[in-house]
Amino acid sequence: MSANARGRLGDWWSRRTRADVPVRNWTAISSGTPTRWVGFDETLAWVIAGLLSLGLVMVYSASIQLPDNPKYVNYTSSYFLMRHILSITLAIVAACATLAIPMRTWEKMAPWLFVAALLLLVMVLIPGIGRVVNRSRRWIPLGVMNFQPSELAKLAMAMYAANYMVRKMDVKESFTRAVLPMAIALGVIGLLLLAEPDMGAFIVIALIAVGILFLGGVNGKVFAIMIATLLGALLSIIWLSPIRWERIKAFWNPWDEANAMGKAYQLTHSLIAFGRGEVFGQGLGQSVEKLHYLPEAHTDFLLAIIGEELGLIGVLAVILAFFWMVRRIFIIGRQAIALDRVFSGLTTQGIGLWVGGQSFINMGVNLGVLPTKGLTLPLLSYGGSAIILTCVALAVVLRVDMENRQILRGGGSRER
Repeated sequence: MSANARGRLGDWWSRRTRADVPVRNWTAISSGTPTRWVGFDETLAWVIAGLLSLGLVMVYSASIQLPDNPKYVNYTSSYFLMRHILSITLAIVAACATLAIPMRTWEKMAPWLFVAALLLLVMVLIPGIGRVVNRSRRWIPLGVMNFQPSELAKLAMAMYAANYMVRKMDVKESFTRAVLPMAIALGVIGLLLLAEPDMGAFIVIALIAVGILFLGGVNGKVFAIMIATLLGALLSIIWLSPIRWERIKAFWNPWDEANAMGKAYQLTHSLIAFGRGEVFGQGLGQSVEKLHYLPEAHTDFLLAIIGEELGLIGVLAVILAFFWMVRRIFIIGRQAIALDRVFSGLTTQGIGLWVGGQSFINMGVNLGVLPTKGLTLPLLSYGGSAIILTCVALAVVLRVDMENRQILRGGGSRER
């Protein structure tokens, strides 16, 4: 074997071992032709399916008593269950369609997807188009469901930031040419989201954008300046908003009588739910807090109901599932970058930041570690557009994994 051949083999093996993913061939290979279908990470797909299934059960458990509340008097006990089933069905269809779209197509569409997300964020603020729920204008009615543009903005930001870093790779050390344009784009999205208001979504989108800049290799000093500026802006927003500042003070002392009956009402009842669950839980369907004590039990505080009914064991199972899933997403992204597929790798890691960051914030809020924010638990909480867009994003991850495996089998081509 020649030195050049050994070098090529060593390079292939280095990438193969860095990938940390076994390749599985699903179709026969004949005449030396590379297979077009080499499968994807089945374990990741099963974990996603498991979380969706658990969410379906727990949403039904948390919402079955809601018709007893005068606010939901015209609803049936299975109303939220049926709508959640519809959302999951649409999410599966959308995810299957997404699996058929090559990453090269997503790379070309990324800027236009970002523009579409911006336009929808503007539209939702227009009276008569955007729907107001709990003093927030975040939804566009679509008949069978309400669409939340901020969910699309998360996926759009992951793809746009990845596409941006690929285009700016040669000038990533420059603040004015690499960081400043992205900071302006993030600022525009931030203003639109805070006008709804939806600070939780802005925090997640900022995490995606800043994380991709860091993973893309932006200069460390410039990155530190950007982080400091972003933190300063967030603290200023909290300080200048009396409502947000009251929430922070209530978070510091939730058991004060005024706070427990006011801004910390959800937090205190969430903690009571976890306390009642102890190690093994009260049993499925046996939650007391869902009986109109804990508001939004089927959305933002679903983890508290899991803790009450399934106990510490159930909560740890959910945390471990998310930890494993996010870690696996980052491995797939790292593999793509090792195969010179920078856009695919950064997009995948951006989705990992999205799912990991949002689940961390939601869990932190439920457990009283973070101030209360209106963020759902990905894949589990009730919410149509959130379920659909999260499944689409995870289908993009599976598509990246498929293309990685195709390259490792000798088919396909690198992006860059």
